[in-house]
Amino acid sequence: MSTIAVVPGSFDPVTLGHLDVIRRAASIFDEVHVLVVHNPDKNAMLPISERVSLLQRSIDEDAQTHANVTVASWSVGLLVDYCTEVGASVLVKGIRSQIDIAYETPMVLMNRSLANVETVFLLPEPGHAHVSSSLVRQVAALGGDVSDYVPPAVARYLDSTRPA
Repeated sequence: MSTIAVVPGSFDPVTLGHLDVIRRAASIFDEVHVLVVHNPDKNAMLPISERVSLLQRSIDEDAQTHANVTVASWSVGLLVDYCTEVGASVLVKGIRSQIDIAYETPMVLMNRSLANVETVFLLPEPGHAHVSSSLVRQVAALGGDVSDYVPPAVARYLDSTRPA
């Protein structure tokens, strides 16, 4: 029996830290669904369809990402509903600090209670630990270069949307 894992996130936009977690999840689990989810607590910069497209392009261009990765989106219902639908028993979350652990812990317990879905935390490479999508959005909005923090597909997209 294969193990299916889901790596959920808003991916607004996807960062190199996200890709790092996705790569490592893909090396651990038989099948990985990278799931772009709507977070009502966040003001998204990009529509979900664009986030899915950028994530797929970033994974396609990444030579280290395994072929067992599927990109999808989910905006209706609970995350564990998606897990049940695809037969996933594990959620994978990237954790940068103790603040992330404190934020994620109640969700871990609820997901386990609702659908018997376990959560695995993966720490990013140290060079990515300070990078978040919200920080990338802020720097990019103010005209800063974020190419060291995002995949090339995202850097190209952000450059193309910058006012001349």
